[in-house]
Amino acid sequence: MEQRGGIDMDFYIVDVFAEKKYQGNQLAVLVPDHHLTAKEMQQIAKEIDFSETSFIMSNKQENGGYDVRIFTPDEEVPFAGHPTLGTAYIINQIIEKGNAPTVILNLPVGQIPVVFNGDILTMSQNEPAFGMKIDQLEFVARVLNIQVEDIRTDFPIQLVSTGLPCIIVPLKAVDVVQRCRIDPVQFKRFLETYYKCNLLVFSEEESRDPNCLRVRVFLSDTGFYEDPATGSANGNLAGYLLKHRFFDKDKLDIRGNQGYEMGRPSNVNITAKLKNGTYDIQIGGKVQLVAKGDWLSSD
Repeated sequence: MEQRGGIDMDFYIVDVFAEKKYQGNQLAVLVPDHHLTAKEMQQIAKEIDFSETSFIMSNKQENGGYDVRIFTPDEEVPFAGHPTLGTAYIINQIIEKGNAPTVILNLPVGQIPVVFNGDILTMSQNEPAFGMKIDQLEFVARVLNIQVEDIRTDFPIQLVSTGLPCIIVPLKAVDVVQRCRIDPVQFKRFLETYYKCNLLVFSEEESRDPNCLRVRVFLSDTGFYEDPATGSANGNLAGYLLKHRFFDKDKLDIRGNQGYEMGRPSNVNITAKLKNGTYDIQIGGKVQLVAKGDWLSSD
């Protein structure tokens, strides 16, 4: 991170929850070599325009972890899953020279450890908080451009958060998940009515693997983009599945298949357990380094 004339920082692009390059969710990771204001970081995140961009604020540990900030194109967020894994990957490769079995990120939600096991990175997520349940199925159906009959009623539509909240909607079949198309006008009304957060829809994968779910996540940011892989939302989903005994057991070892409808297939490993009222949620996957370069000074 040495100072170089006219260049402010190194940057890296990685694909997270990706079996190979150009899959999973894109992330830009920047390593400032001088102080950046929140406004400057927000401008950079807007320029890059990925779902999130992260900043490693120092190559020195504080309280055993590295200070990291995460921005969407619209705002700073206290936690997000794929930026946590992707940033930990860069810290391990660039700062720790590939030698750290665990990297801890200092985020506004607290310290999040990321464990390296070969090419699989796994992060622990905070205890889930369960919020409101939504019973206006017609409203939800209009948001997603599906039929009311496509929504499961044996499990609730509910707000869940392990650090970054989302509203979880259980659907009856994979083809329903595939047919979802966000109505931006209705989604805006929905967020204003209930809670400004992402929207996750899911169903069981009926065919090949009973331990897989098909997942899609629609973002509450400007444009209501779809996210190809969302670690935080899948962590929320893990808590939801355990709380409501979706698989009728207190342990999970499953995979979230996300991003397929976007042409960016993503594999999100979900392991979790519920014991004595305490949730242990682990979200993991692979990270692929795609590009690295210099972010030029604005001077």
